[in-house]
Order: sequence, then C-alpha cells, then structure tokens
Amino acid sequence: AGLPAREPALDIVPLFESAEALTSARAILAALLADPSYRAHLRSRGDRQEVMLGYSDSNKESGYVAANWLLYRAQEQLVAAAGEAGITLTIFHGRGGAIGRGGGPAHRAVLAAPAGSVAGRLKHTEQGEVIAARYSNAQLALRSLDQTVSATLLASTPEHDRAVAEAARQGAAAMDELAPAARIAYRALVWDDPSFEEVFAAATPIEQIAGLRLGSRPAARGSGPSAMVPSLETLRAIPWVFAWTQVRANLPAWYGLGTAVEAYRARHGKAGLRRLGRLAAGWPFFRVLVQNAEVALARTEPGIVARHLALAGTEGERVARLLAAEHERSVRAILEMTGQTALLDGIPALQRSLEVRAPYLDALTEIQVEALGRLRAGTAGDGTDERAELERLVALTISGIAAGVQGTG
Repeated sequence: AGLPAREPALDIVPLFESAEALTSARAILAALLADPSYRAHLRSRGDRQEVMLGYSDSNKESGYVAANWLLYRAQEQLVAAAGEAGITLTIFHGRGGAIGRGGGPAHRAVLAAPAGSVAGRLKHTEQGEVIAARYSNAQLALRSLDQTVSATLLASTPEHDRAVAEAARQGAAAMDELAPAARIAYRALVWDDPSFEEVFAAATPIEQIAGLRLGSRPAARGSGPSAMVPSLETLRAIPWVFAWTQVRANLPAWYGLGTAVEAYRARHGKAGLRRLGRLAAGWPFFRVLVQNAEVALARTEPGIVARHLALAGTEGERVARLLAAEHERSVRAILEMTGQTALLDGIPALQRSLEVRAPYLDALTEIQVEALGRLRAGTAGDGTDERAELERLVALTISGIAAGVQGTG
C-alpha cells in the first residue's frame, strides 16, 4: 500500500567500471532477488524487475570499446540471474544521442543486444536532438517506432537468440582481448596523462559549454550552474562528449579502437584480422560497434582538432599528435575489417552529407578558434564589452557547429 504501481528499478551503473566488477552484476541482482522481503514485494508487482544500464559514465571511465563490451557482458549476467530466479527482466538502456553515450540507430542496437535480454520488453531513453530527428513529424515518428518495434519483435524470437548466442560464443574471446587493450590506451591518455585535463580545458569550449543551461542538470556533479571549468572527475558525460564534438574530435566514440586492433593483429597475424572481419560481418554486436565507430571517425577532422589543441601550447600539440596517430590506426582498422576503400562507403548518403557540410563547419571552427584564442590569451579584459562580445561569438559558434554536425552530447 502506498507504493507506486511500477516495476522496481535497480540502477547498477557503478558496476561497469572494470572487468573485475562484471560478476557483481549477477551477484548483486541474485542477492537482491533472494531477499525474502524484497521478493515478496516483487511478487506483488508480478515478479517483474527493471535494471538500468548507464552508457555515458561507463564510456567516460573506460572508453568506447571496453564500455560497450562490459555492458554487453553485464546484460548476459543479468539475464542469467533473472532466469535463475524466475522473474521477468526489463533492461532500461540509458542511452544518449551521441555515439559516445550509447547513441546510434536504435533498431541496430536492439538487434545487437545479447540473447534473452529483450524478450519482448524494451525501455530506452531518447534525448536532445534525437527527439527532433526521430519524432518531429508524424511520418518520422511512425517510421522510428516501426523500426524499433520491428527490431524488438525480431530480437525476441528463439531463432534470433540462438544465432546471437552462437555469434557471441565465437566472438567473445576476441572481445576479451580487444576491450582491455582499448581501455588501457584510452585511460593512458584521458586519466593517466598529467597534462590532459589542462589541455582539454584550454583547447575546447568546455568553459562556455559549462555556462550554458542546456540540460536538466549542471555540467558537473556537486555544483550549481557555473561558467567555471569543472574537473574531469566531476564533469558530466554530456558536456564531456559535447566538447569533443565541438572540436570535431569525437574522441569518446572511437579512441582506443585502433590500438586494440593493432595489438590483436600483432598476436594473431593476418588470420586474426580475417577473424575480426568475419565477426564484423556476422555478429550484430560487433557489427554495430564497428559501424558506429566508423561514423564517428568519418566525422573527425584531425587537422581541425590540431587547430584547437594548439590553443594549449606545446602540450596541446603533443596530444594532437597522439589523437592523429590513433585516428589513423582506427581508420585503418575499420577499413581492414570491412574491406572498404574509404570510410562510409557503405553509407554514401551520409558520406556525401558530411562532404557538403564540411566547408561551413570549417569556417565556424576558424571563428571559434580565433575567439577562444583571444579569450585564453587574456587580451580582452574581464567585464569589458570586447570580452562579452567574444563570449557571445563563441556561444554562436557552439550553436552553429552543433547544428552542422547534428550532435551535442
């Protein structure tokens, strides 16, 4: 009595920060379901349990490849725990609009889910510009819902589950090698490089983004609205991804992939690379992982990134070289696995769209870099009309670039 008439929800986002925590997903859910009081409560709700997966902070913590694989394995563990307890599991996917926050085509993501994790029940978030892109008119909304419902029905069939389970069995060993290698490469830059946080603050418009009231929460945890640059530790995932989108780097959606594939090829030779190619063709999870990274890499412009990072001086230039090298490795890995000659050869409409938008985005970038450079150099005094005008100019370029790349965070 007095309890809301909804399924109990369990948020286990913190579990996905390391491979060692993977078994905790199953253990915690199993322990919760074994508690007599909680199980009685659950029984009164029809033995239905909801568990939310967080894509944003998992990615910010461990990088694109590792976060996606850990989330996949965690879903397998949750399905097993729910099956053992005889309860109906609904997995709530807390996806953002950007690829670095779990975004991408929804129907592909549903079909790429682990065996047994859909079972006719799906819940996921739609955020930001994704709402306009998918639901701004009746025809778009109907098409989007058609695709998601269709994928949900297909992903709930025994035939699909058997095929996905077999593909995962064949590919798990490869991902168990790729994910740690990618995570190490990502953390070496983002969390272990002593200059990275300072470079990030100087080279991106994160200060201005943090001052914009774009979302429902402040840019950093434990703070109110502020134009101060948050620490990397407290910075929320939305402004983190948005800042990298602005400088055309899209780092959260691919960094570490190239290093991981190179390490795998070094251990397994050409046969290993062919194995990854077969996985990209036949395993929905790996195919979506590769396709989404391909889109992010195609949207990345190392030359533009270098212009921004130069604002951070010699350390920024050093980071720019690291990003350019990893971008080259990652592009090469995608092309080798897919057999394409260029990124997005399989999606010519998007390929052409990026080509058409690039000149306008490049012009906006030049304006943003120039304005940020003058602000960073302190040539405009605090409280002066010139500084206010520069801040307004940066805000306008942020809006323009977001519209041009069709993404925020």
